[in-house]
Amino acid sequence: MNKQEFDKRVEYLLSRHDDFINKPNFKEESKNGIYDRYVNPILTHEHIPVYWRYDLNYDTNPNLMQRIGANAAFNSGAILLDGKYYLVVRVEGWDRKSFFAIAESPNGIDRWRFWDYPITLPDTEPTETNVYDMRLTKHEDGWIYGVFCSERKDTAAAAGDLSSAVAKAGIVRTKDLKTWQRLPDLKTKSQQRNVVLHPEFVNGKYALYTRPQDGFIDTGSGGGIGWALIDSMENADVKEETIIDHRLYHTIKEVKNGQGPAPIKTPKGWLNLAHGVRGCAAGLRYVLYMFMTDLKEPWKVIASPGGFFMAPEGEERIGDVSNVLFTNGWIEKPNGEVLIYFASSDTRMHLAVSTVEKLTDYCLNTPQDGLRTHTSVATLNKLIESNLKIMKR
Repeated sequence: MNKQEFDKRVEYLLSRHDDFINKPNFKEESKNGIYDRYVNPILTHEHIPVYWRYDLNYDTNPNLMQRIGANAAFNSGAILLDGKYYLVVRVEGWDRKSFFAIAESPNGIDRWRFWDYPITLPDTEPTETNVYDMRLTKHEDGWIYGVFCSERKDTAAAAGDLSSAVAKAGIVRTKDLKTWQRLPDLKTKSQQRNVVLHPEFVNGKYALYTRPQDGFIDTGSGGGIGWALIDSMENADVKEETIIDHRLYHTIKEVKNGQGPAPIKTPKGWLNLAHGVRGCAAGLRYVLYMFMTDLKEPWKVIASPGGFFMAPEGEERIGDVSNVLFTNGWIEKPNGEVLIYFASSDTRMHLAVSTVEKLTDYCLNTPQDGLRTHTSVATLNKLIESNLKIMKR
């Protein structure tokens, strides 16, 4: 194409992208009374700026080919800061490398737009190959911490094994989401891909939700979501972990489970959102579930609704890693609304909305898993009997 055609094509790409960004999103009718889903994904690879993907210089790209590819935008940490809504998005390129980028929205729902540049993390870990899934915690010490998975090749793997990896919890902190300080990786006895910082000091210490694993993929002897206290984030060293939410046979979390975002504080306890994984004929199935912990002793579970809170539906089941929902970000608004950001099938981001009141009700008043068919039927019969009496009045 000539220069004139090139310029028109660039103008078209930018205009089409702007129209796509500004497309409004809408709630669908609630199916369960617990939360409302929004109809469209809020972030996809198509939200990636045109000037990240194309070389817009006619001299070096006369055919206007895409030079750098974006495969997915998912697994985003979330924060409300100075009245603005931000996601720290995991962006994955065609080259399989993930990186973090800030997307901003005026309302937390739609019109998500990436900042001009992705986050450039301080390169303090020379063996680090990939980073992803950052949880953001606005801590009472005044910092915003980001804890994420830092992946590198397993140097102890057999010759020719290019799949074995080692996972550590990387730690950064910031005050404005623009300048990031890299702290040393978390020290633990096991591999950690799923670590979340509690927003308050507990007994004068920083508190972490962990997920100990024997290997990069296999949980092994890791029992579930752990709890650990550490003296410092500058030299984060876990000496002891206590499992507070166990994996259980024939449940939604029998293979593994992990904390999602940092919990939300309510007058009746801490609301926790997590993911649970089970095996099935199609592979691994990831769903979201909730539990509630004690207000003063947040390592003690006080409510555990049975089954999943949210599972993949429709097109959410399709993607790079199918049949997966995952979350590592939610935002409590000043009016009590809760924006729940979740990814589907390692491909795109979605939004559901609820309230602190509804989620508290859900946690405290939903029957827990009886762990046996007999108990499940007994619980169901009790509800049916009560409702039939009401219906006959």
